[in-house]
Amino acid sequence: MKRIVLVVLAVILVGVGGYFLYNSLQPGGIPVYRASVVATLPHDSTAFTEGLFFQDGALYEGTGEVGTSGIRKVQPQTGKVVQEAPLPAPYFGEGIVAWKDRLYEVTWQDRTGFIYGLNDFTPRGTFSYSGEGWGLTHNDKAIIMSDGTPVLRFLDPETMAPVSTLKVTANGCPVDKLNELEWVDGEIYANIWQTNLIARIDPSTGQVRGFLDVSALGPQARGVDDVPNGIAYDAAGKRLFVTGKRWPQLYQVKPGERVPASEEAAQITTCTH
Repeated sequence: MKRIVLVVLAVILVGVGGYFLYNSLQPGGIPVYRASVVATLPHDSTAFTEGLFFQDGALYEGTGEVGTSGIRKVQPQTGKVVQEAPLPAPYFGEGIVAWKDRLYEVTWQDRTGFIYGLNDFTPRGTFSYSGEGWGLTHNDKAIIMSDGTPVLRFLDPETMAPVSTLKVTANGCPVDKLNELEWVDGEIYANIWQTNLIARIDPSTGQVRGFLDVSALGPQARGVDDVPNGIAYDAAGKRLFVTGKRWPQLYQVKPGERVPASEEAAQITTCTH
């Protein structure tokens, strides 16, 4: 009987120890979930993806690098480009977003954005902003823009003038390198550049609620710039899509199992970087 009791106690202690060890590896209590693949779809492996969104059954993609930047409309199931418009040098294309019958595109360091007709990609004008342009999304009230810093800008969709800002933090630490953005069921999702993490951001506080780890996705051998970048959400179908720069795959994903924090997540949440 004594031996049975000791065995039971040992099992309990191991379980409790494992629980505390597991939770000690969570970044400041912020959960990290592995991206679980629902479907794998084709993606143009030459596309240097900077912006991505889903609307009316199609994917819209903005690509970067000087000389190969542009916007395109893509069939999700086939990866076929059905419509496109190039962005000439010297511009480096970045994030894109739709608003009403327009498509907006920002550029990296030229402080110039471009406006197109959403249906035909005809030029409709330009707009300017300070600093750099990285990612774009919207929340049905404002266009949200990232610039590589921890601060997101909320812009008036009609004038593209800034109306407010939101500082993004994780465990109290500012989160910089916020890149491609997507509005997903009341949260802002953001690729964190040069990491395998997508941050889920509370739009009212700027606090990161969780991370989606996409490290298992994409080519096994990546170039230094072939990082995860590109988030699109089909709100009607509740489908989340992700890809990366020059990735040959587009993935439909969902949050999978909760996992211990990666080194990347630990660095983001400990204010040591």
